[in-house]
Order: sequence, then structure tokens, then C-alpha cells
Amino acid sequence: MELVTLRHVYEQEGPFATVYLEARAPGEDASKQVELRWRALRDRLHAAGAPAETLDAIESELCGAPGQEQARGRVLAAAGSAVLLDEVWDVEPGGGDDAFWDALPQLGAYVRVAARSVSELVVIADQEGAQVRQDVVTEHHIPHEIDTDVVEGTGHDGVHKPRHGALSHKRIHRRAEETVRRNAKDVVAHANAVAAKFRPKVLVLAGGVQARTAVREHLPTELAELVVETERGGLAYNASDEALDEELARIAGEESVRRAADSADRMEAGLTHGRAVQGDDSVVRAAEQGAVETLLLEDDAPAEHEAFLLKTCAETTSAVELVPAGTRLTDGAGAILRFPVQQ
Repeated sequence: MELVTLRHVYEQEGPFATVYLEARAPGEDASKQVELRWRALRDRLHAAGAPAETLDAIESELCGAPGQEQARGRVLAAAGSAVLLDEVWDVEPGGGDDAFWDALPQLGAYVRVAARSVSELVVIADQEGAQVRQDVVTEHHIPHEIDTDVVEGTGHDGVHKPRHGALSHKRIHRRAEETVRRNAKDVVAHANAVAAKFRPKVLVLAGGVQARTAVREHLPTELAELVVETERGGLAYNASDEALDEELARIAGEESVRRAADSADRMEAGLTHGRAVQGDDSVVRAAEQGAVETLLLEDDAPAEHEAFLLKTCAETTSAVELVPAGTRLTDGAGAILRFPVQQ
């Protein structure tokens, strides 16, 4: 996750109210349930000293879409009379609602979920084109669809091969294969343009075997290296969207684990060569010098001064990644450096 996306929050004067509403199964009384949950959190914030103008601003946002926070979960941060952050929060079920009134926004839980999420470019191909989806996926939730396009290939000569072996049929067979290849090239051209802006961590290739093969053969190297193929889901009328969503979640979980392990390896190598530090004081000093490339936090283990670390690193355009729980970073925090610093 790029922390610069939170810089505008930290640029405001505090104190801040931070509110988390976990995702729950929506029902007929969803609006009433959200109201009751918010009232409990509002009472906590009021008792902690949050002013009415801040609480009213949050309440106004929550009342705008009463079912949304039930289905997906939500995080809000506010100061004064302004809501500064209002985002989806796809925490693992059971995370619970929470609220804070503090000098800094308490965004560690939000950042952790965002750091676990995986941007997946999903290409569901058939012989005539593809559906191309931009999804942000976490292991325990259905994909959050950012955008989707339907790509129709320019090959219109027919793609169904004849079942018999006459010479004329061989020519039709070759023409059908060429049409599939042409359509695959069109799909790849579109996917490549989308990837340049979306910057996926994984390219999931689904659909029929022949269509997948044709697309894969035309992918540029930078996309081919991201490919994970699946036989689940497709464009046929009987294809299961649920099966594909489950597969996307599984792939996201594996990618998140791999990425955390890679961050831990980079941290260990960096410590050896003076390109990494750990501990609150060392990370803050490095961030103040603009040297932090990536802030590292342990999964499920809050850093000792996490809110301040996030603020400092957001101000210096750092990214944030997780390392596996049990890595035992000093104070629960580390950093990969852009350049060595004096400690």
C-alpha cells in the first residue's frame, strides 16, 4: 500500500475520531442494526471527548448508504466537522466494531487489511474475446470489483472447428485457429493497457483451455510473469461466479503470504548491508530523512507507536508492507531504505 494516499488525512489538525464497522451479513433490518452499532460507538467517542460536530459528520456519512457497511465493512476518520477518510474495510469476519478519539487517526487496522489485499487483473477468455476485470481481493471476502470491460475480438470468421477431415475443412480449421489468435491478440492489447494503469500483482487467466492458451501465448513478458491460471469460472451460461470468486480469494491469500515472506527476506538482507533498520526511533529518523522506501509492520502485531510511524512515513511517500507474525521486529516496526542513513 502507498501511504501517500493517506497524507491528506495527516495534514489536518487533530484530534481525530476513527471508526471501524466490520462487515456483516445484510438483512431486512440492516439499517436498524447499523444505527444501533453506530450509537454504541458514538457514546464511546462522546465519553472520550469527541465534539458533536465530529460525531454528526460521521453519522451523516453512515446514514447515506445504510446497507453498505453491513455487507463490506467500513472505516472512517474525521476531525472537526469534516470526514477525511471513508473507505471499505474488508477485515476478516469477527474483527469487531471499534472507535478511537486520539491526537492521531488510528489507521493501523485499515492499513493492515489494505496491505494484505491483492490487485488482480482477471481475464475470463473465450474464443471470441474476454471479460477483463480489475479486482482488489482479500482472502476472506468476495472480490471488490473496481472496473470491468468486455472485449470483443476483431476476428469474425467463426471459431468453431469442423468435425470432419476434408481438405476444405482443414482450411476452415486453420481459419478458425487464426481467428482465435487474432481475438486473443485483441484481448492482450486491452489487458496490457489496463495493467499499465491498474498495476496488478497477479493476472488471473480463466476461461476455456484453447482461449487461455491463445491469450497466454501473446502476453508480454511483464504480464506473463504475473499469470496464475484457473479452470474455475468462465463465460459459459453454466459457469459459476461463486467458484471463480473463491479461487480469486485463494490466490490472493497465497500472494499475500508470499509477499510477506519476501518482505521479511528483504528486511534480513537489508540489515546485513545497511539498507534496512528496525525499531521506532530508527524508523522515524530514517523517515524524517526521506530514506524509508517501505515501512514494515508485523501481521497481527501492532507496533508500539504505530499511528506516529504511519503519519511520518505517509509524509515521506513511503509504502507499507507486512511481514509474518513472529518476525520479532524491534518495537514491531522496520523499514527498507532508499539509501543508507546515519543512526
